[in-house]
Amino acid sequence: MKERVLATARYITENKATIRQAAQVMGVSKSTVHSDMNEKLKKLDEGLYLRVRRILEYNLSVRHLRGGRATKNKYVRK
Repeated sequence: MKERVLATARYITENKATIRQAAQVMGVSKSTVHSDMNEKLKKLDEGLYLRVRRILEYNLSVRHLRGGRATKNKYVRK
């Protein structure tokens, strides 16, 4: 479990990945990644936790923009 948490955190920081992307690559659910990053990582490596937190907060702040772009692309393809 400890290795999974650290591997997921490293993946997120290296790729600026979203929780969804990290979950897909690691083969676990979004809830698992979410709890790993918000609860378990803080206890394992606080510095890495803060870097991951910054990336996830940024992803949250631009979520509405990505959703709008995806919807636009969906209708452009039709």
